Amino acid sequence: MAQNGVMLGSTILLLGTEKVVQCAHYRQLFGIRRSNFLLGLLILMLFSYLCFGAFMFCSFERPGELEMRRALKSFRAAFLREHPCLTDEALENFIVEIVKAHENRVSPIKNVTNDPNWSFGHSFFFSSTIITTIGYGNITPLSTGGKIFCIVYGLIGIPLTLILLSAFVERLLIPITYLLQFLNSKLGHLYQAFNIRVLHLVIVGFLVVVLFFLVPAGIFSYLEPEWDYVDSLYYCFISLTTIGLGDYTPGDSYNQPYRPLYKVAVVGYLLIGLTSMMLLLNVLYDIPQLNIGIFFLLKSDEMTNDPEKVRLHHGLGPKYTQQVDEPAPPSIRHIKAHPPLSSSSPEDNP
Repeated sequence: MAQNGVMLGSTILLLGTEKVVQCAHYRQLFGIRRSNFLLGLLILMLFSYLCFGAFMFCSFERPGELEMRRALKSFRAAFLREHPCLTDEALENFIVEIVKAHENRVSPIKNVTNDPNWSFGHSFFFSSTIITTIGYGNITPLSTGGKIFCIVYGLIGIPLTLILLSAFVERLLIPITYLLQFLNSKLGHLYQAFNIRVLHLVIVGFLVVVLFFLVPAGIFSYLEPEWDYVDSLYYCFISLTTIGLGDYTPGDSYNQPYRPLYKVAVVGYLLIGLTSMMLLLNVLYDIPQLNIGIFFLLKSDEMTNDPEKVRLHHGLGPKYTQQVDEPAPPSIRHIKAHPPLSSSSPEDNP
């Protein structure tokens, strides 16, 4: 009996050691961990993409910049010839003051009739660009107190905004889930679950593009006198992706009616639009086959046969569609219990 117990313990220890060794193995490519190799490729790809973007932007924008420089130089020379009483140094000082005013979003053109940039409506719009991390940069605080308050305001406002948008997304996922359930009920016997999920993603993406890009672009092109449809579509994309270049901001044209009210309405559009973008990303992330980011994580290299770890590593945990894809509960087998056999002690043996 003692020998059998030792052998059984040795077997259990050996199996446990093999399991640990098995879990310690990692997938490798060219002698390094696969995730590190793929991460290196991703860094190289991103750097190449940056170089490609630099080349394309330089090709598109530099000729226009050079032409504008030549035209401005010619205009300045002609202006000095037409006004001989004005020296070049005086003109330069005047231009510097104009540029400084423009950088502070104070327009010298009909400036007396324009609304101030720091009215309540404009300040409300500026506050929204901070807490949504869009940050157009068209106007910025210049005073020391304003800069310090901007830091504190952003530290508090950004997390609050993320919590608010996440709460909105959670509620919007309810009708989105109903839509997926409807597609499964109508198409589940014809197509695989992955194909239905992709169709569901396409429908949600189409609605987001139409309702928050194409339609608002038409509205902005109508309200903004200097914007065409492409400019308006460009503004919607730059804003809802939180790039926020600031070259186009609504309500900055001269003689814009109801500027403060207009900017407050744009804040509502930005909040709802950002919520829709988070909703679309949530639907996309819920499709495991399209979640390629998992391959760049260290945990994706672990080789294990534990089904629970495989499920967690590949992002197959509970999602918003779990009521659709949950497997049927396992059947319960009833096993009749038998009374234990009476064992004889060594003293009972003759």
